[in-house]
Amino acid sequence: MAMTDVLSAEDIKKAVGAFSAESFNYKKFFEMVGLKKKSPEDVKKVFHILDKDRSGFIEEEELKFVLKGFTPDGRDLSDKETKALLAAGDKDGDGKIGADEFATLVAES
Repeated sequence: MAMTDVLSAEDIKKAVGAFSAESFNYKKFFEMVGLKKKSPEDVKKVFHILDKDRSGFIEEEELKFVLKGFTPDGRDLSDKETKALLAAGDKDGDGKIGADEFATLVAES
């Protein structure tokens, strides 16, 4: 499944392009990309696309490349941006974001 099966390619392009280095804001991003308006099933589909190693979690190394998960043109997040996103999403403190944590992160945005 491709990200464009769930989200509009145009929305993805606009959202990914809106954040230059050190300016990533996951709340704005999830809203711009249209994820916030999606059903829980669609949010879960996006989670599984971003979970590159199919571990059931999005780990810190996968988070760094989260924008590339939306489009191959996406930039890597900086270490600071990656850690901020992990801190926001990792509700149980295990160092990774599970599907339910991701759904909560999107819902809170």
